[in-house]
Amino acid sequence: MATNKDDFLKKLLAIFCLEADEHIQAMSSGLVALETMPAGEQRAQGMELIYREAHSLKGAARAVNLAEMEALCHALESVFDRLKNERLAATPLLFDLLHQTLEALGGLLACAGQAPAQAQKQAGAALLRRLDDALRGAPAVAPPVAEDTASLPAAAVVEADANVDPGAGPLVSRRRTETIRVTIAKLDSVMRQTEELLAPRLAADERARELRELGAALGAWKKLHARIRPAMRTVERAFVGAERVRGTAGERRDLTKLLEYLDAEPPLMKLLEDRLAKLESAAASDHRALSAMVDGLLHDVREMHMLPFSSLLEAFPRLARELARDQAKQVELVLRGKEIEVDRRILEQIKDPLNHLLRNCIDHGVEPPAVRERQGKPAHATLTIAVAHESGSKIEIMVTDDGAGIDLAKVKAASVKFGLMSAEELGTLDERKVLALVFQSGLSTSPIVTELSGRGLGLAIVREKVEHLGGSIALESQPGQGTAFRIVLPLTLATFRGVLVRAGGQVFVIPAVGVERVALVADKEVRTVENRETIMLDGQALSLVDLADVLEVPRSAAETAQSAQVVVLGRGSGRIAFRVDAVLAEQEVLVKSLGPQLARVRNLAGASVLGTGQVVAVLNVPDLLQSALGPLARPPASASDEPHAAAAQRSIMVAEDSITSRALIKNILESAGYKVTTAVDGVEAYTTLKSGSFDLLVSDVEMPRMDGFDLTAKLRADKALAHLPIVLVTALESREHRERGIDVGANAYVVKRSFDQSNLLEIVGRLI
Repeated sequence: MATNKDDFLKKLLAIFCLEADEHIQAMSSGLVALETMPAGEQRAQGMELIYREAHSLKGAARAVNLAEMEALCHALESVFDRLKNERLAATPLLFDLLHQTLEALGGLLACAGQAPAQAQKQAGAALLRRLDDALRGAPAVAPPVAEDTASLPAAAVVEADANVDPGAGPLVSRRRTETIRVTIAKLDSVMRQTEELLAPRLAADERARELRELGAALGAWKKLHARIRPAMRTVERAFVGAERVRGTAGERRDLTKLLEYLDAEPPLMKLLEDRLAKLESAAASDHRALSAMVDGLLHDVREMHMLPFSSLLEAFPRLARELARDQAKQVELVLRGKEIEVDRRILEQIKDPLNHLLRNCIDHGVEPPAVRERQGKPAHATLTIAVAHESGSKIEIMVTDDGAGIDLAKVKAASVKFGLMSAEELGTLDERKVLALVFQSGLSTSPIVTELSGRGLGLAIVREKVEHLGGSIALESQPGQGTAFRIVLPLTLATFRGVLVRAGGQVFVIPAVGVERVALVADKEVRTVENRETIMLDGQALSLVDLADVLEVPRSAAETAQSAQVVVLGRGSGRIAFRVDAVLAEQEVLVKSLGPQLARVRNLAGASVLGTGQVVAVLNVPDLLQSALGPLARPPASASDEPHAAAAQRSIMVAEDSITSRALIKNILESAGYKVTTAVDGVEAYTTLKSGSFDLLVSDVEMPRMDGFDLTAKLRADKALAHLPIVLVTALESREHRERGIDVGANAYVVKRSFDQSNLLEIVGRLI
């Protein structure tokens, strides 16, 4: 019996946590909105809403014996009772106190089912005293409303097990509902299994196609047979009737049997043809039925996974308020398109990028009120997050502010300062490409490092996460007018529309969300501009690269065709045309992870299984666009067979305790023409650097005696070696480690899991 009771309490607590989170979020959003509402009926309704939410949460907390939460809710209820009856003044200090109370409720909810920590108890007690102080001196609080579910809003009514006593408490539903609560783990499991049905659906389509081809082959055979029979009869007459033909008795018997077989074939062929036609019809019917069921099931399960953006954005007004207050700025956050629904998994993964963009806009973009007023702007800035459907399978998120915009001069200076690009290279870039540098890891225009910004990692991580979701991010900025970030994402994950192409004799899948268009280009239309192949499309010059070259696979044998098929990837002025052998089809595909061993392979996003059973690679569009601009996509003539003379004069120190890694890096650098000296740890490397002349250091992070971080810090503190370029090559890929690498003064931080030869040589070449 005790076990059953414990299980019930666990279920009840799980239900409470879901309900309580809804109440706290509703109160938080309502409180932020209440601060800017003028006096009137709408403001009174807002207070009434929060009052009811606090009342409902108090009753639910009492049902699961959470006394601390119940006490705070009762105090909130008392405050809003007096506010709505105009017996308490709504001051900024009171709103701050109410926000702190909601934060405390969130903390208590996070540890629901466990005894609150002493610090939480003390904080809760302090808040209760402050709330009582706010109420002291005002008329007595009206008697509390009776605790019954009839007075509770619909959000407070939750589902209960059939075995639970209907009178057990306010958490238990006293009327039937049309919803049930299902754990996310169960829902995800159903989603994965449903998506796996895509493979047999594609296989059924393939079998139906094969039967159609077999029927066509049989029809061709039947026509051939019809032409053979008259010819064989002619041979028979010539063989038997002509006196000059002397055939043996055995030969005549063989000919007779052959003719008898040919006469018997038509009925057999008719039987095969009829059976094959029935199989073809049945396969087509089964495929249609399976497709309808799978598509319907996928649609319904996806709908269960869809959540409105409001579930993500409801916490943002409060966050914007706190950030603005901390920096003595005034910000009005406008949210649009909150009702648009998207896959829950996308919402979970896009939360941090949007959070960072919000912080970035307030910290970097929004000016202080006095500065804005001098510029003729309103004292309060407007920050907008707008969600909209871009097409049937994509959504667009616009994050805009009306702040100072991005200073291109500062971006250029930071690029040179952090060794991302030389002043000469910056001179060749247009404004759009300079603006795109803000997404480079390690670049920051902030003069100091704060908890909000200054490390140069935020926007790089935002881009990585957006691209990991199969989306894209673009940036526009006008000095003095503001900045706009445009994010395009798919509506769902796992399954998507893909374009099947053949390049280098292999089949690849390109996500359709990244394909701008497909075109046929005549060879005579290909021009060479600045040593790169270029085509004109829609009045715009586009770089043309061979997909096989970008993927580093052998090109197919040259064909005599006078035109080439190209797939255009990217957007706007950032488009690039990729030449392919053929564009095969567009279909829905199920992407599979490559596993932890190949978690991040350049140009690849995963793999998929076609209906034929063939495993094909799913390409990563942002990686392709980046690789197309790199050395691998350049014409072969630009690569030299001999080490460059300038490289041969450069000397590099490699500090690495692993023999294998040390030999690999040494070989890569020496093959490129550099002179390489090695050290087994940081102490040996520092000693050698002090006694010799070197142009760059490539160092591991985890080494005995002195690790790479300490070695970098020691070199930056040494006047003679302070300006030596340093590249940290490590397996430590967490954000904290990358931040530490930048903090100690490294010029580049290369993660071994995404390490490749061209990546290292590109960084080294840029730094020296």
